Amino acid sequence: MSYLCKTIYTVKMKVKIILILTITLLLFACNKNKQHPVPYFTFDSNINLSLPAYNSLQGVGGWAYIPGVGSKGVVVYRQSVNTFVAFDRHSPAEDGFDCETGLVTDEDNFLILTDPCSNARFSLYDGSPIDGDTEWGLRSYLTQYNGGDILRVYNP
Repeated sequence: MSYLCKTIYTVKMKVKIILILTITLLLFACNKNKQHPVPYFTFDSNINLSLPAYNSLQGVGGWAYIPGVGSKGVVVYRQSVNTFVAFDRHSPAEDGFDCETGLVTDEDNFLILTDPCSNARFSLYDGSPIDGDTEWGLRSYLTQYNGGDILRVYNP
């Protein structure tokens, strides 16, 4: 009986140690959770794809800028027939609002967005950083498309 008691006591101690270590790790991990450097903006914008300014979005692989929404405007990319992605043109590599222009598409590869002030580069396909001094990807926005001429880009 004493062997069984020792075994139960040992198991209980191991569970307590694992629980304490897990809680400690979670507490330290929470301190590293920083806010995205690009400010949060709420907006709801409907884009008419039949307008000349957004004509390039009618085909897969097309992209267009939407001025006046988000922090420095939004860039929309059509990934497939029914899938669009939208990203803020404000670079997360930028320290503040010093850079007057937002991200621009690369002249050699339109699937790359370049920050003209920091030279950081990001993927237009998924917003991930390609190179530059940033650990953040682009701030993404929601899109809704039902197969017609209207694309909804929004951030609740």
